Amino acid sequence: MDAPTQKARASRATHVSGTNGAEPKLRAKTRSSKSDNDGAPPAQARSGAVRPEITDPTGQVQNVGLDQLLTEAASAESRFVPGAEFLKAAGGLALRPRLLAGQTATVAADLARVIAGRSGRTPPKGDSRFRDPAWTQSWLFRRICQGYLSISDYARALADESGLDWADHERLRLVVDNLIDALAPTNFPLTNPTVWKTSIDRGGENFVTGARAAVRDARSPIKLPASVDRTPFEVGKTMAASPGAVVRRDDRFELIQYQPRTEQVHKVPVLLIPPMISKFYVVDLSPGKSMVEFIGDRGLQPFALSWANPTRDEAGWNLEDYLESIVEAIETTREIAGADAVHVVAFCAGGIATTTAVAHLAALGHIDRVASLSLMVTVLDVRRGGPILSIASPDIAKAAKAKIKRKGYLAGTELARTFAWLRPNDMVWNNFVNNYYLGNKPPALDLLFWNLDSMNMPAGLHADLVDLALANPLANPGALRVLGTPIDLAQITCDAYIAAGETDHLTPWPSCYRSIEMLGGKTRFALSTSGHIAAVIHPPGNPKSAYRIGDESCPTPEEWLRSAQVHKGTWWQDWAPWLAERAGGKAKAPDRLGNSRYTPLDPAPGTYVFKQSQG
Repeated sequence: MDAPTQKARASRATHVSGTNGAEPKLRAKTRSSKSDNDGAPPAQARSGAVRPEITDPTGQVQNVGLDQLLTEAASAESRFVPGAEFLKAAGGLALRPRLLAGQTATVAADLARVIAGRSGRTPPKGDSRFRDPAWTQSWLFRRICQGYLSISDYARALADESGLDWADHERLRLVVDNLIDALAPTNFPLTNPTVWKTSIDRGGENFVTGARAAVRDARSPIKLPASVDRTPFEVGKTMAASPGAVVRRDDRFELIQYQPRTEQVHKVPVLLIPPMISKFYVVDLSPGKSMVEFIGDRGLQPFALSWANPTRDEAGWNLEDYLESIVEAIETTREIAGADAVHVVAFCAGGIATTTAVAHLAALGHIDRVASLSLMVTVLDVRRGGPILSIASPDIAKAAKAKIKRKGYLAGTELARTFAWLRPNDMVWNNFVNNYYLGNKPPALDLLFWNLDSMNMPAGLHADLVDLALANPLANPGALRVLGTPIDLAQITCDAYIAAGETDHLTPWPSCYRSIEMLGGKTRFALSTSGHIAAVIHPPGNPKSAYRIGDESCPTPEEWLRSAQVHKGTWWQDWAPWLAERAGGKAKAPDRLGNSRYTPLDPAPGTYVFKQSQG
């Protein structure tokens, strides 16, 4: 770590100021002394505050302390049981009797047409639940489907017109949508024509096979219907198989340098930073789908950061710890490559942390060490950052806080359940019907395999991320202080590339687009036609792939959408040349990995990637 960073670390505040003059409770924090291939001692344990300062625009420090938000969001109570927002909605509708009467009359008339066989309702295009021809050709199943669609529209219309604010509306819609999805006729064997046909064809053997699968899944840590057949995949062989070596390791991360794939390489390296709750090999999936492979074939030098999987012993790891690790990884990558700057690439929650770390470097006067910043499916302004943020109710978080405090971490399996229940039709009920009623194996998809290879989140980090989600300090310059510096994203004056997914359910693309006006440099925005992770891992080869691209910032995402150019293929084909233009000249590829200070420790994919999460 350089002298300015050490100075900032030493001078940072040692506590978070209370708003009433009282000293707040602080959590002690330590960092283990383990450090391999690090020429200097690891960061020493720090006493005092373990969380960054978050100040609202009025100047008051906000320290919400809502630790267990995602765990509670993943619980059955949050998914299916209405809370206070239900009472607010009922009150709002009671004040609009004409609206309520009109909606009720509409659904009654629609159901009458369904019963009489005069309804023209059809399932939405692309709804795979109703792809069996019987849903449109059989008089009985057609009426079941049409009645379900009619009642679903009625319930959603009442929720949408109840007069709630955004957060309450999103929480109510999450409950309503989950109930509607759970009660779909496709989820019950007697009202699913595909189950009838399969049972007749297989003589009921599908239920025997399904029962065995249900028993296996009940014993699994995630306790959901299996979404992927894991048998064809093995980390280090069929996945995360690009040749390289771990060139630095400490208690929190391994830094992997990959073998050059061309005789000459660009001088500026590329550092890939995954979310702190995900295994890194999403960037090195399988051959032909590897981002490492793709940019390496184009003469770029890829490095990747692989996070350690924390346990109860690492409960104190917080956001500042991870920011330090990101800064250290940037510095190590620069040193090994012999470069003045690094292309920094980050994803999702990793993008939030990485942007904050880069802003910290900018505050220290070191933005020149970052050649560019690429953010994939990352929301920096969380005013309306998606359904997971709408669940941030103080009551939910308060009830969950004690649980994570006792355990010390949010289990990766709990996170996996949370994200699955945000797409219940695709990630839960489809697998439920396929595995248990039809007796089929789940598909063998590498991206789903990675998605279930989850990591734990330490309690300290989770608390800080929830505070960020609730206080939204990145949208207010100076509202957040980390590592002794105020954070102002406008100080990030390097060029930026932002990619988002048009159908992303976790980080909606308009929320990702808002980052353009927050960063201080020139920004290029790419919009893939895919969803969350599929928008990031989008290699060439799919003839249906397309993306929109644009450099100029428009006042609104909708205006940008109208003006952006549509291209066939994947945004990777636009992004790699964009990186290369900013990667300096080319030189002979290095003959060996690492350098005299950072020598190879283990072959890629390293050791941290193999540590499994515990429930």
